[in-house]
Amino acid sequence: MSAIRLGDLELTSLFDGYFRLDGGAMFGVVPKPLWERRAPADDRNRIALAMRPLLVRGTRTMVIDAGAGNKMDAKSTDIYAIDRSRNIVHSLADAGLTVDDIEIALASHLHFDHAGGFTTRTDSGAVRPTFPNARYVVRDQEWEDATHPHERNRASYLQDDFVPLKTAGVLELVSGDAEIMPGVRVRWTGGHARSHQVVMIESGGRTAVFTADMIPTTAHVDEAWIMGYDLYPMETLAFKRSFVREAIEREYLIFFEHDPKIAAGYIREKDGRKYVDPLA
Repeated sequence: MSAIRLGDLELTSLFDGYFRLDGGAMFGVVPKPLWERRAPADDRNRIALAMRPLLVRGTRTMVIDAGAGNKMDAKSTDIYAIDRSRNIVHSLADAGLTVDDIEIALASHLHFDHAGGFTTRTDSGAVRPTFPNARYVVRDQEWEDATHPHERNRASYLQDDFVPLKTAGVLELVSGDAEIMPGVRVRWTGGHARSHQVVMIESGGRTAVFTADMIPTTAHVDEAWIMGYDLYPMETLAFKRSFVREAIEREYLIFFEHDPKIAAGYIREKDGRKYVDPLA
């Protein structure tokens, strides 16, 4: 997808490859005959997903999330069918940038498919920040949860993805719904994780929203289509009820982080049915 102008800001959907997760887990209580129409499963019941960080260029150059990165071992790569033959380095190059140009790296949350790319394993085996000139912005409660995982979320929080950021002195913790740079602010959702947040991007009288795992794919636009991975599903439901209506009425441009085919679009409603009008 080419860059999109939003007032004084320029938005570009990046790409860090494909992966697969269990379809049942991705759609929770929705029966397989329903979800499989939208997201066909492979012989291991996994559905195809993408990793789509978002590049925002304004007063600073920011990336929101960074995909899974290069640190997965062979077993995990097979489990998740990770294919990074084309990744964030390539898509930054397409935008005329390198990792050195990123000044802010913002986390929607710290699960491996969002924050894995915040750090890189070098040929020597050392783990270092991927974006050497960036400050990494994380919600303080999310940092607390990620660094003190429990049995339910331990598989999603991989310490090498984010602990080296603190060691390197590039971590910035923020509280509440803070403005990260002019036109970009975070908005708490809860639901998927206790401190999961979406990113509101506003300029020139228009609004775009990076919905992360609140609405990970276009198939999740319906309010009741909630992931089994969500720790607080009733929070997800409450937020989606109000947000989807808001997005329709205010013409928000939605960036879908995990949809394998559609990077961005507008949520519409016709005859009581919600659907996504993809951005060409």
